[in-house]
Amino acid sequence: MHKHEGSDDPEGRRLIVSILRSLDIRSLLDVGSATGSGLKEFAAEFPGALVCGVEPVAALVQQGVAAGNTQTVLLLQGSGDALPFADGCFDVVSEFSILHHVPHPSAVVREMVRVARRAVVIMDSNRFAQGSWPARLLKLFLYKIGLWNTFNLVRTRGKRYQISQGDGLFYSYSVYDSYDIVERWADRIYLLSNGPPRSRSWFHPLLTSEGVILIAIRDARENGNHP
Repeated sequence: MHKHEGSDDPEGRRLIVSILRSLDIRSLLDVGSATGSGLKEFAAEFPGALVCGVEPVAALVQQGVAAGNTQTVLLLQGSGDALPFADGCFDVVSEFSILHHVPHPSAVVREMVRVARRAVVIMDSNRFAQGSWPARLLKLFLYKIGLWNTFNLVRTRGKRYQISQGDGLFYSYSVYDSYDIVERWADRIYLLSNGPPRSRSWFHPLLTSEGVILIAIRDARENGNHP
């Protein structure tokens, strides 16, 4: 159901590529690559760079190989919360709309930060811009006072996840949940709207964009490793 997750937003990807081009990109790792169709686009944008994807579902990896998606890129079976790579191994580590499908997104983000050398890209959902304005403000208030997880556990009757026809099994997630982890690693962070905002506000994109792109950049360091 999610084999095309995160790969159908060309505007967002073009925006990300335009920022990454300012860096000396020689390697890129994408977490949750499904069949790897999106990896070919990155390989075309950064010719000569090593482009690799990690996907936990064996059937999707097999589909990608059968479709010829791995002719110019690598697609490995592996879990995002235990990436089989050394620290600072890739210039860029990215994910596209997979964090709201995992029960512990912070574990995945910590691994992304660990293996990244220059940039981390998170393009995912933002619960704080979903629903009416009172609902958005209530979610933000509960989150700030540390009661959001308890409230979410009660409203999902202990499951923590929900199931929808369009998105399958998903958890309540916002890119801002991962901000503190990335902020400790990065020198610069860009937060951009993914798609048109629902309303104009000084709180944009926190309370106005249901999808947010986070691009964290770390200044070049001499001790980075390359695969």
